[in-house]
Amino acid sequence: MSNEDPLAYLLTWPTYGTWLPGDERGWIEYHEGWKLPDPALQLEAKARMAEAACVLAVAEREIIESQIAETCKYRNWVLHAVNCRSNHIHVVVSAASCHPEKIRNDLKAWSTRRLRSNSPNRKQWWAERGSQRYINDKYSLEQAILYVRDAQDK
Repeated sequence: MSNEDPLAYLLTWPTYGTWLPGDERGWIEYHEGWKLPDPALQLEAKARMAEAACVLAVAEREIIESQIAETCKYRNWVLHAVNCRSNHIHVVVSAASCHPEKIRNDLKAWSTRRLRSNSPNRKQWWAERGSQRYINDKYSLEQAILYVRDAQDK
């Protein structure tokens, strides 16, 4: 790990169609930041969807978590925590000299491959992007791990 590399990343991404532009909770526009709810925009985004929103069943969530662990092991990344929910996923991972977008894309791609073996008719599993937060110290790493492992049901 070089001096410029963060200690880890907290990566989060939603499932397809579960957090659309205009969402009533607010939403993030790419390169523009946080936006207020916009019901008309949300309705328009929903109308453009290629298939129904993806809500993951417990068995699918287990497949995803297993595949993420396998991918991290194969890539020699350190998986600190993973928590797949019905409509989003959180991963805390360390990967020296690797951009967080590549990590997220690899995890999404390999999870998709595994999911398609059980559900070949679904084409869209994930939203296009997601969040990537840099973790630069041990305290922040501990807090991110606690958040991912323990805070999701609270």
